[in-house]
Amino acid sequence: MIIQTSISSPIDDIIIQATDKGVSYVGFYPPVEHPHTPFERVTNKAVLICAAQLNEYFVKKRTTFDVPLDTKGTVFQQSVWQALLTVPFGQSQTYGYIANQLNNPKAVRAVGAANGKNPISIIVPCHRIIGANAKLTGYAGGLDRKRWLLKHEGLNLY
Repeated sequence: MIIQTSISSPIDDIIIQATDKGVSYVGFYPPVEHPHTPFERVTNKAVLICAAQLNEYFVKKRTTFDVPLDTKGTVFQQSVWQALLTVPFGQSQTYGYIANQLNNPKAVRAVGAANGKNPISIIVPCHRIIGANAKLTGYAGGLDRKRWLLKHEGLNLY
């Protein structure tokens, strides 16, 4: 069973979905993970932790997250998502940087595709990844939200 709730945020309502193992989706309406799965609109420990930590993030009381995750993806996608977790609050990196972190410098486009499939927005900070030309590139939540998140973290370059 997937547990789902939503919280209000400065950039619209955020959906949180979780299994008994951990958070499986954090994003915006409509949810892209489990779109046709029946949800139980209650909470579990992972949902409560996630909601509390996201609220702290939005009021600038949190810069890192400690949320149990239960993500589904290929081995490559999982490796990209793990690499995203190494990009600190208030900093940005490029797709090429992540590809180099994975010892696969030619995988820039594949990194971009995996970044776009990240099911745990904000917590797994795909919004911190920009193009090699320092331009904003795609974000599943939309470029306005990406710009807001980067500015919230002190990056006003975009």
